[in-house]
Amino acid sequence: MNADLGLPLRALTCISLLLITSCSIRRSEHQDEGAVPADQALAMLMQGNQRYAQNKEEHPDESMKRRKALENAQQPFAVILSCADSRVPPELVFDQGLGDLFVIRVAGNIAAADELGSIEYAVEHLHTRLIVVLGHEKCGAIAAALESGDAPGHLKSLVSAIQPSVEETRNLAGDKVHNCVLANARRVARQIRESEPILHELVDKGSVKVMAADYGLESGKVTILDDARP
Repeated sequence: MNADLGLPLRALTCISLLLITSCSIRRSEHQDEGAVPADQALAMLMQGNQRYAQNKEEHPDESMKRRKALENAQQPFAVILSCADSRVPPELVFDQGLGDLFVIRVAGNIAAADELGSIEYAVEHLHTRLIVVLGHEKCGAIAAALESGDAPGHLKSLVSAIQPSVEETRNLAGDKVHNCVLANARRVARQIRESEPILHELVDKGSVKVMAADYGLESGKVTILDDARP
């Protein structure tokens, strides 16, 4: 009798595994289908920034209802890699609320291993389709990198990461700091696009877009940058 039951039990086990796998795939596809396309996400960011710059903020998604809705899941529509500068909080700059943005902040908006890993998490597990590297005027980290390539303590790692942009803009006329801010945002965006194996593959397939941007402290406006030199 045990031998007779063995085959049906194995068959049932296989069927169960197939059903579980199928359900998992459908959930993943459903989440991916619900992701906001990159172009739409960028439009939402820029509309929010326009409200902010004009002092017409709506402060969306800050209610208790929104908090409850986010208790078990999140699906932010954009990743923002920005400077840690206290004057540039992405949620305010883009007039967004809870669960809208996946924000990574580090002085000089650099992309070391931790930042790249965080971005990979957002695009792989949260299905976020837009990544924005946000530089800003009068960046202290950029100024420090311009002043000295040999900063004390752990600042050395930040300054070292920015040095390629310092060299790239060394001979340009105009505002040295802002020239470097623009070059650094563009360079980090390129670094993200080329990051192997996850991000490069998704960008190459067109599943994810990476943009560089610049924030004006006085105007409050965000400008999307192309990938050319400043």
